[in-house]
Amino acid sequence: MKKLFFLFFVCQSWLLNAQIVGCTDPMAVNYNAQAIINDGSCTYLSTSINPLTSVLLDSCLIETSGLTFWNNLIWTINDDTDTSIYGLDSLSGMVSEKITLPNVTNHDWEEISQDSNYFYIGDFGNNASGNRTDLKILRISKNSFLSGVQQIDTIAFSYYTQTDFTNQGSNNTDFDCEAFIVGVDSIYLFTKQWVGLKTTVFSIPKTPGIYVAQPKDSLDVGGLITAATYLESKKIVVLTGYSKTLSPFFYLLYDFQDHNFFSGNKRKVDIGLSYHQIEGVTTTNGLSVYCSNEKFTYGSIINNPQKLHTFDLSSILGYYICSDIGRENIKTRPLVHLFPNPTSNILSIFVSSEFLNHAYTIVNSRGRTVLSGKIFTENTIIDVNKLKTGCYFVKIEGTQCAISKFIKR
Repeated sequence: MKKLFFLFFVCQSWLLNAQIVGCTDPMAVNYNAQAIINDGSCTYLSTSINPLTSVLLDSCLIETSGLTFWNNLIWTINDDTDTSIYGLDSLSGMVSEKITLPNVTNHDWEEISQDSNYFYIGDFGNNASGNRTDLKILRISKNSFLSGVQQIDTIAFSYYTQTDFTNQGSNNTDFDCEAFIVGVDSIYLFTKQWVGLKTTVFSIPKTPGIYVAQPKDSLDVGGLITAATYLESKKIVVLTGYSKTLSPFFYLLYDFQDHNFFSGNKRKVDIGLSYHQIEGVTTTNGLSVYCSNEKFTYGSIINNPQKLHTFDLSSILGYYICSDIGRENIKTRPLVHLFPNPTSNILSIFVSSEFLNHAYTIVNSRGRTVLSGKIFTENTIIDVNKLKTGCYFVKIEGTQCAISKFIKR
C-alpha cells in the first residue's frame, strides 16, 4: 500500500511540474511561450484607444448611465429620477423605443444588464453619503417588457463588509457601486471605491429576495469603475471608468478561471476622451464596444455633451478571441502561416481560400496598426523592413477571423 501511495505522489508531482504556469497572452511583455496555465501575471505596455465614431444623444439622456444590447437596440437609463428605459439605434444614437416602468422609483439607477429572461437595473448608487440601506436591483421580465404591463420584482442587498452607516459625505465611500454583470446563477457587483480607487467584486443570487453581498476579490484599478459588460462564453469582462480627473479607461478582464474575474489577464487601456464621464458599456462580441458618457460641463471651459461612442478592440482582444484558447480545435481552423518567422525584411502570408479578398492589418504590441492591405493570393508578400524590432500580429477577418504572431528582427 505504501508503494502505491508513493507512486501516486510521484505521478501527481510530475503532472503538476509538466503544466507550466505563467503568462499565456502573446500581447503581454512577459509572455511565456512555454506556459500552458495562465497564472494572471501578464503585464502590458501602456495603450490608448480612440473611438471610431461618436454621436450626440438626445437631450433626454444627459444622465445616461448603463448600456445593454438587446433586440437590435442599445438600451440605456438615466441616473436621476427618470423611470424610463430607452432603446437607441446603434448607428445614429437616436431614441427608437421608450418604455416607462410603472410603480417604481429611481433613487439612483446606475447600471442595466440582462440574461436570457430578464433585464436588471441597479438602483445602488451610493456616492451622496455612503450610507444607503435600500440598495436594490430591479428585475424585469423580458416577456412582459414590450407588452405595456411590465412584471417587476426586487433583489435587495447590503454589503457584508459595511458596518458603519454614518454619513460619510459626498464622494467619500468605498461602498458605492455603478457596475454589475449577470452570470448563470449569480449577480456580480463591481464597486466604485472613491477612497481606495479599487474595485471589489461582491456576489448575490439573481432571484428576488434580501441578501448580504459576499466579497470575492479586489483589484487596484487606479480609478472609479462605472460600468461593466460580460461575455460569459468567452470569459471576457469589459469594465469602464475614469480617474478623479475624468480621464476614462477600459479595464479588460479575460481568460480567467470560473467566476474568479481577476485570476486571468487584467489590462488597462486608456480612452482618448479627456474630461468624459463614461457611464455605460456594452458589446456582443468583445471586439466592437459601445460606450456612453453623461453630459459634463465645467464653467465656460469644458462642455462635453452626452454621446454614444463605438470602439474597435480587435487589435487588443482579437488574438484572444480568434485563437483556439480552450474553445476551438486548431485543426478545424483555416490555414494562416507566416514565413520566415522571425524575419528582417520580407514576410510571406500563406492563407487558405477562406481568406482571399479579405483585408489584413498588422498591429504592434501596443495594439496600434502599423501596416494594412488586402489578401489577393494564397501567398501575399509584405515588406516589413521599416518596422521596428519587436513582436507583431497579422489579423485577417473573413467568415472567420485569424491572428498570427511574428517577430521582426
